[in-house]
Amino acid sequence: MAPTPRAPLHIFAGNSNRPLAQKIAENLGVELGQADVRRFSDKEIFVEIKESVRGQDVYLVQSTCAPVNDNLMELLIMVDSLKRASVKQITAVIPYYGYARQDRKVHPRTPITAKLVADLLTAAGVNRVVSLDLHSGQIQGFFNIPFDNLFARPVLLNYIREEFSAPAEDLVIVSPDAGGVERARAYAKKVDAKVAMIDKRRTGPNVAKAMNVVGEVNGMRAIILDDMVDTAGTLTEAAESLVKHGASEVYACATHPVLSGPAIGRIKESCIKKFVCTDTIPLSQEALDCGKIQALSVAGLLGEAIRRIHYHDSVSSLFD
Repeated sequence: MAPTPRAPLHIFAGNSNRPLAQKIAENLGVELGQADVRRFSDKEIFVEIKESVRGQDVYLVQSTCAPVNDNLMELLIMVDSLKRASVKQITAVIPYYGYARQDRKVHPRTPITAKLVADLLTAAGVNRVVSLDLHSGQIQGFFNIPFDNLFARPVLLNYIREEFSAPAEDLVIVSPDAGGVERARAYAKKVDAKVAMIDKRRTGPNVAKAMNVVGEVNGMRAIILDDMVDTAGTLTEAAESLVKHGASEVYACATHPVLSGPAIGRIKESCIKKFVCTDTIPLSQEALDCGKIQALSVAGLLGEAIRRIHYHDSVSSLFD
């Protein structure tokens, strides 16, 4: 029997991804908290919490996706509003953690913005953070408060098993670069598939040149697996390389559909049959109309993680 929680559970949300927040609340059997989050005419953000939260445990759902700075500022202001309303504890549920790719100094005199965001959240009054498939696991170390980095693997694996009748001898999980091989191997192990990798060389920001394919893909159904897809340049070049090396079909799976700039057009015109992502970032109407893009919901996963945190149960056992 679950222990008694410290205080009633309250879910609030900013404007970045309200549909996901609503699904999480429904999954937990609670109403989404009442908050007025709007803009003044000069675009300054105003927040007013419309219900009493004194002494409560609050879970604040907000992806820091595009427009990144607006959504991040909205999150910080909501945290401040809740702190001034005398909440007991604030858990920031950030399905997509913006600025995660700026996690180290790549050149002299450049920022580590992922650490700056961590400092801002902590200074604002966040007591705990929950995120999903961080671009770099080391970001957890930027915080001096508890940080739960969840994985969309159960959601994506269920899709792969159902759609590809996995395990299957003609299935290969492909990492688009060397850094993602461990992720691809973990997925491949669960569905008894083969593993391959694209040998890629990056020539500039958001610019990549796909080179050789490491592994057997000839006559195989290939699933390119990544944590996020931004401009889709890497993804579509990887797909072309796989076809050139004999792959019979190419699909793609990623947790975060950033899909900036020419991404949607590239996916639509590519040899990729279907791109499957999650709803950590809401899809634009253009993406919904593309015909090749499908989003799976992580509301159940995030809802269960929130429930376990609230009732002091193990979160890591979600992925056993």
